[in-house]
Amino acid sequence: MELAVKKTLIATFLALGFALSAQAKDIVDTAVAAGNFKTLATALGAAGLVDTLKGKGPFTVFAPTDEAFAKIPKADLDALLKDKAKLSAVLTYHVVAGKVMAADVKAGKVKTVQGSDLTVTTSGGVMVDKAKVVKTDIVADNGVIHVIDTVIMPK
Repeated sequence: MELAVKKTLIATFLALGFALSAQAKDIVDTAVAAGNFKTLATALGAAGLVDTLKGKGPFTVFAPTDEAFAKIPKADLDALLKDKAKLSAVLTYHVVAGKVMAADVKAGKVKTVQGSDLTVTTSGGVMVDKAKVVKTDIVADNGVIHVIDTVIMPK
């Protein structure tokens, strides 16, 4: 009887440990694991921003999908990926300091890490500039990801 209890306790702790370790992913790892942010991951690497978004945070990232990046003409995207300063500005324009969950989103201007303001609207669904938020509250251990359908450009 005592051996069965010990085995159950050990199994419970192992299961809990695996569950906790599976949850402990930063924003970059969470996006990569989702599978539909390959272009974003490539861009973060090209801009040298991977370590930043693996940092303490918290961050709120409006993450464009691969389909969102595909809306940019290939020549323009290739040029952007080669221009580290411009790419960094575009990517940090998708990031807001702090952890803003969907329930906390309010219409108005929001300061980005890049320094410019995003315009958030909430009538008829949430929009960030001209991008529609298509999925919300993908939680990472250093922030949250909201998926958008268009790459947004700083003004």
